[in-house]
Amino acid sequence: MKIGVIGLGDIAEKAHLPVLAQLPNVELVFCTRNPERLAQLAAKYRITTTCTDYRQLVSLGVDAVMIHSATFSHFDIAHYFLSQGLPVFVDKPLSDNYAHCETLHELAEAKSLPLFMGFNRRYIPLFNRCMANYQQGGDNQQPLLSLRWEKHRHNLTGDIRTFVFDDYIHPLDSINISAAVNANDIQVMHQRDGEQLARLDVQWQHQQTIYHASMHRLHGCTQEIVTANYRNQTFQFDSFVSGKHWSQGVESRLQSPDWTPMLATKGFHAMHEHWISVIDSGKQDSQLTARNLHSHFLCEQICQRLK
Repeated sequence: MKIGVIGLGDIAEKAHLPVLAQLPNVELVFCTRNPERLAQLAAKYRITTTCTDYRQLVSLGVDAVMIHSATFSHFDIAHYFLSQGLPVFVDKPLSDNYAHCETLHELAEAKSLPLFMGFNRRYIPLFNRCMANYQQGGDNQQPLLSLRWEKHRHNLTGDIRTFVFDDYIHPLDSINISAAVNANDIQVMHQRDGEQLARLDVQWQHQQTIYHASMHRLHGCTQEIVTANYRNQTFQFDSFVSGKHWSQGVESRLQSPDWTPMLATKGFHAMHEHWISVIDSGKQDSQLTARNLHSHFLCEQICQRLK
């Protein structure tokens, strides 16, 4: 399998390339407009085929592409490769404009192609191991009563659309499990710092479950905390490697196994394995596609309210 990797910035170098380079039977083709960066990373990962124009990847025979470039470029690049009949992976967000997201999903559906989103938090092994059926909202024996996802940053206020689509989309998508909430039913609270957005909290209830996503960008430190409540038991995770579980008043500690690679604890290993299986099959679960689109729809609705 030959995969074109477009955009070789910090996220690609830190989070994607170390995992992709280890996958068996996968050949990578690097593409970036920066020739020095291209030569450096091609040498590091022993990549023999490279280009500086993403349109060259088609003639190089790639089977799929991964887009890690800046958000503003996602629409044009994804549209080009879907039009060429190739499966596409895009780092979140797909676009910071919901109309563009709809257009790309309609094109992918018309071409019967998977359009895969890089939401690594869906694949955190510690969460998914400790909370059975968590990604499905629990089950009849263990219904999820509430889920609160907090992702905070230190001294990093921003403009509304960048704040919401480029960063807040992570905790928002992480609680958007069923992708069923009506935009009119979400509660939006925010704080500004001058003209910049400083804090955003969104909450809703779907059936018996209360969902809450919070981001404070004037926090005392960079921090991510997830709290899930079931009947008479609670899970709380601090980052992606450790946590606590309370049941019947008894506390126990949760920990990733020793020697688990950092990128595995953050879900990147499982996410890339899933992406490879999607390329192999040429199909993506319809519920996954619906969640991808709905999370972007909610981001657009939030931006419209905050204006």
